[in-house]
Amino acid sequence: MSTTTEVRGVTVNYFAAARAAAGAATETIEASSLAEVIAAASQRHGPGLAKVLGVCSFLVDGVRRSDHDAALPHGSSVDVLPPFAGG
Repeated sequence: MSTTTEVRGVTVNYFAAARAAAGAATETIEASSLAEVIAAASQRHGPGLAKVLGVCSFLVDGVRRSDHDAALPHGSSVDVLPPFAGG
């Protein structure tokens, strides 16, 4: 029985302030969990994005995900949604 975690390529889609902080609308990140996506994106784009990610909601394949440690399916899509103002 293996205890290693398979790393998967996931597509990350940034919206609003997250897009501005990342300087990109989308990118591919190798990660096996949402926590790894957040860590890799923060390292790649710096403290500005890290701060925004701290208040974001995340959708994995269109479904809200609050468990950052759950495994991501290979090829999944992660939407990064900062809080929106307005109404």
